[in-house]
Amino acid sequence: MSDNLLERFSDPRRGVYFVGTTPPKASTDDASMAEIADKLLARLAHLEYDGLIVYDIQDESSRIDKPRPFPFIGTRDPRAYSALLNERSGRPIITYKSVSQRDRAEFDRWLDQAWNDYGVRNLVLVGSPSASADIKLSLREAYAAVAESHPFALGGVTIAERHAIKGTEHQRLDAKGANGCRYFVSQAVYDADATLSLLQDYGRLCAEQGKSPDRIVLTFTPCGSAKTLEFMQWLGISVPTATASRILESPNPLSESIRICRANLEQILDACLPLGIPVGLNIESLTNRKEEIEASIRLFKLLKATLEECLAR
Repeated sequence: MSDNLLERFSDPRRGVYFVGTTPPKASTDDASMAEIADKLLARLAHLEYDGLIVYDIQDESSRIDKPRPFPFIGTRDPRAYSALLNERSGRPIITYKSVSQRDRAEFDRWLDQAWNDYGVRNLVLVGSPSASADIKLSLREAYAAVAESHPFALGGVTIAERHAIKGTEHQRLDAKGANGCRYFVSQAVYDADATLSLLQDYGRLCAEQGKSPDRIVLTFTPCGSAKTLEFMQWLGISVPTATASRILESPNPLSESIRICRANLEQILDACLPLGIPVGLNIESLTNRKEEIEASIRLFKLLKATLEECLAR
């Protein structure tokens, strides 16, 4: 797998554009997984995108007392699906990895296999969903393991909702950068104010330190039903009450959610591009509903055009 992802990320004059996806369920055989990959890529064939993000889906029930709106179903190894998508698309793939479930020796083996057997080159590490969970490897320890293994293009996760509560997420970004992260992918954005606060604080911190901010890839997803909204909130995505009402009370919730996402992106860009923060987009569908998958394609086109227009000013 050969790509120039970090080179693309390093150019603040251009946007970067990704599509987020999950591996097929664990019971899927290789032939069926290939069919699923081909179907996904056919759906994206008319889009101009830089690559895909493959998530590592974990059971997060320890994070919250409420029952999961959709049942948790284990998936195929994200490394295998990433390798397949890279082979069939020729585009860079960012592979997520949840690190808390295995110890250092196991994680070192995972990294070697990811690099040598699956051709993974771009990696985002995710810590434990809950401090009360059984954590065998901390995120800091996992970053150290990556630094001692192969030259992955390493990224991190950023959560604006955490900044709204603690006010320290910009410092976490700075610390993750010191641990080797060169880009960050956000949780899905529905609370523009929380994201604005985080990015403004991060931009100011970088300016105070005399360094350039790292790339922030903002995630957006359509929402077409009360069930999807419930799932978003279960995942920890902040949806202001007025925003939720606009979506659910609209004659066309999906279209309304797309309008909200565009307005949120415009608000964020107006405030944050002057701070010199290079921005990217990641568009995902949180469900397998056909309507929401198709809406995610529309959302990708609209938000990409919005970002390109802002960058061209």
